[in-house]
Amino acid sequence: MKKDTIDTLFERLENEFDIDMPNSGHQNRFLDKLKQQNTIANKTNEKSNFWKPFLAVAASIVLCLSLVAIIQQQEPEIKDLASVSPELSKTQDFFTLAIENELTLLENERSPETEELIDDALKQLNVLELNYEKLKVDLTESGNDKRVIHAMISNFQNRIHVLNHVLENIEDIKTFKNNKSNHNTL
Repeated sequence: MKKDTIDTLFERLENEFDIDMPNSGHQNRFLDKLKQQNTIANKTNEKSNFWKPFLAVAASIVLCLSLVAIIQQQEPEIKDLASVSPELSKTQDFFTLAIENELTLLENERSPETEELIDDALKQLNVLELNYEKLKVDLTESGNDKRVIHAMISNFQNRIHVLNHVLENIEDIKTFKNNKSNHNTL
């Protein structure tokens, strides 16, 4: 199909234009109709504008509540023995205090002869502490599984065993050193 230029279009439509004058008052009727449509549109906008602030506040509240719910689901509180029962809380307190006391004794025995032994023990304790952190996550996920609780108690016992073993070795070193110095003085 060939495109018409504007001149050929007007030539073709020349006798089809409506050139009659509109009736009198046509302009006033037209303006009245426009005003009527304008007032209807304004009333509709006023009604919708009245609710917009309330809808915005409601949407903000819903969004905040949704975010809080999502964050709480993603970050469950990690449990430890104390969160399971009062008895296990006492058990955890007992082991924690015992470990702290043993660590204090261990640090008091630090000397050039025991330095390597103590550092090795502290590395072993760090590994056991990392394992305990994993067990806490397992406890949270398992819903207080007795096997996990037992593993946590065993972890505490293993830490105390490591500390006791190192303290015994330190005592052996001190005894050996005293025997050697006594033997050298004779």
